Amino acid sequence: MMAEANANALENLNKEISAVVAVKEEKKVVVPKQRRRTAPKQKVVFVKSRRKMAIARARLTKGAGRVTINNVNISLFKPKEVRELILEPIQFSSLTREIANSSDIKVTVQGGGASGQAQAVRTAIAKAIAGASNSEIIKDAYMKYDRNMLVDDVRQVEPKKFLGTKARARFQKSYR
Repeated sequence: MMAEANANALENLNKEISAVVAVKEEKKVVVPKQRRRTAPKQKVVFVKSRRKMAIARARLTKGAGRVTINNVNISLFKPKEVRELILEPIQFSSLTREIANSSDIKVTVQGGGASGQAQAVRTAIAKAIAGASNSEIIKDAYMKYDRNMLVDDVRQVEPKKFLGTKARARFQKSYR
């Protein structure tokens, strides 16, 4: 009796398996569509930097060596000192110049004043170049030269308190 039950169970399993295999064979074989050839993917580096109230976001892509800040070419920046400060990470060494000349750097910066924005842009460009190079040598050289090229300066202006003209200054007290 047990042997007959086992034989029936085996036959039922074999029928189920053959039914599943038949269903899979009936399915149409799908030929994958050929994709159009596209340009090889380029390495794109996105970084964000902050200084005081300014926030700079940099995007480094393969290109012709253009540096634009808020859609304005860097060569059009008027204070020469600000332009030199922003271009400092690019002019740092021949290796960084080579990376910058073979790529486009687009930076958008918001908030803060002129000095804070310039320093935020400087840090963002340095981070983008270091990220594109994948080299510890450039990161170490930036850190030895000026730590603020790769590390955001988080200091903020202290807010003004009541009973005074500035954050810490108080009005003079008079006894007469």
